Amino acid sequence: MQQQIYTNPVDMKTIYCGADFNNKKYVTLPSGFTTDVYKKRVKRWEAEHVVPAENFGRSFSEWREGSKVCIDSKGKSFKGRKCAEKANPEYRLMQSDLYNLYPAVGAVNAARQNYNYVMLPKTASKNYRSFGSCDMIIDKKDHDAQPPERARGIIARTYMYFDAVYPSYKMSRQQRQLMSAWDKQYPVSKWECQRAAKIQKIQGNVDPILASRCKNIG
Repeated sequence: MQQQIYTNPVDMKTIYCGADFNNKKYVTLPSGFTTDVYKKRVKRWEAEHVVPAENFGRSFSEWREGSKVCIDSKGKSFKGRKCAEKANPEYRLMQSDLYNLYPAVGAVNAARQNYNYVMLPKTASKNYRSFGSCDMIIDKKDHDAQPPERARGIIARTYMYFDAVYPSYKMSRQQRQLMSAWDKQYPVSKWECQRAAKIQKIQGNVDPILASRCKNIG
């Protein structure tokens, strides 16, 4: 992903915090960034599944129940991500889809886990985990995440892409409403369109959501 997509230093920024990174994946944290968790994972970026692998993986029977081909070297059956990777071609496509992968500060990626994106109440809560100047907020109790404004449009169009191209994935009504609102409120950027063009050349498939929105981007 680094060598193929993030080739221009100007574009080397993480999705949530806008942290700069170099060609060796090392991150320069923005001034004021703090974290009380996963402190060993702040120095490098990690590939964040915007639509979490677990959330779309659970729609596959191989993830939930296993498969006759999911037997380890000791003859024991297994299920979950490893089985879905081994037994289901569509899952493998979804998991490795570059349109869904963005660089994120490792600690933020780890804290987000597979939580759904929401708009949280503005009242501060002891259940909220924040990252200082990086405006990503995690609700530890309800297992939700509110992304910074800089990422909301990108997130919305990524969810809409998954919903459009993968039959096994469908957003909930609530998700659809939120993503539609973010898509309108935070319009596509020139960089987003350039990134999509690079991915199209690599993967060979068009993102129909971005294709329609990038028509008028110079």
